Amino acid sequence: MARHSKSSQGLADPVRLPAVDSVDADHVVVIIETPKGSRNKYAYDPDERIFALKTVLPAGMAFPYDFGFVPSTQGGDGDPLDVLVLMDEPAFPGCKLTCRIVGVIEGEQRGKKTKDRNDRVVAVESGNHSYAHVKRIDDLGKRFERELEEFFVNYHRLSGKEYRILALKGPAAAGRCVKQARKNAR
Repeated sequence: MARHSKSSQGLADPVRLPAVDSVDADHVVVIIETPKGSRNKYAYDPDERIFALKTVLPAGMAFPYDFGFVPSTQGGDGDPLDVLVLMDEPAFPGCKLTCRIVGVIEGEQRGKKTKDRNDRVVAVESGNHSYAHVKRIDDLGKRFERELEEFFVNYHRLSGKEYRILALKGPAAAGRCVKQARKNAR
């Protein structure tokens, strides 16, 4: 095991990393929390600086895509802006990706006494092959929209909340969503 100096600060805080790729400003940085195919929902805990198990989905239910967040942002729900990442193989919690934005799922979640916007950016990992042809969320078709809506409705129902998709919009709207979330985090 490598030795570290006493001045070592440990791992970088992924919530505070830059939101935009340093090489290509048209790409965002995404930190994966929950990989595609997992029943385990992980979330970054900034107080402990670790990825912690938040919940386990019931048998037969799994995350359909990799889920993560854009660092240095704050979405309408107060958390970093959510991102659903399309890529060839699942990533792992804490993995840093560079992604091309293709759209945004504008959504609303309701609790017993609360109503929050909970938008999710949809992005394609920059080095993948399977989704390289996807330039806009519309390229994914109506079936994609129905499957995601069904997943989110059922996922939120597990925690006693309602979720509904308000609209699916393209890359320009998603870019504005990221820009606003960056402002919110300042």
